[in-house]
Amino acid sequence: MKVNIEVDCSPEEMRRFMGLPDVSDVNKTYVDGVVNAMKGTSNVDQLQTIAKNIAPMGEMGLRFFQQIMDAAASGASGKPKSSD
Repeated sequence: MKVNIEVDCSPEEMRRFMGLPDVSDVNKTYVDGVVNAMKGTSNVDQLQTIAKNIAPMGEMGLRFFQQIMDAAASGASGKPKSSD
């Protein structure tokens, strides 16, 4: 038996329903910091270095995030991702 439940609510409503903390102020501060850090960069290498330094958990965090995105993309397409 398979049951699907669809919930139509905003991210804010879901956050409150799940009892998660409101991190919108922290997120805004983080995003503003990233934007300010990336202003004045002139090449891709500089952007990559900045991204590695300011990302949560550094390069390990970026790799983890990339793995999550790859898994989500392969799940959406229905095709398993090949190993690198």
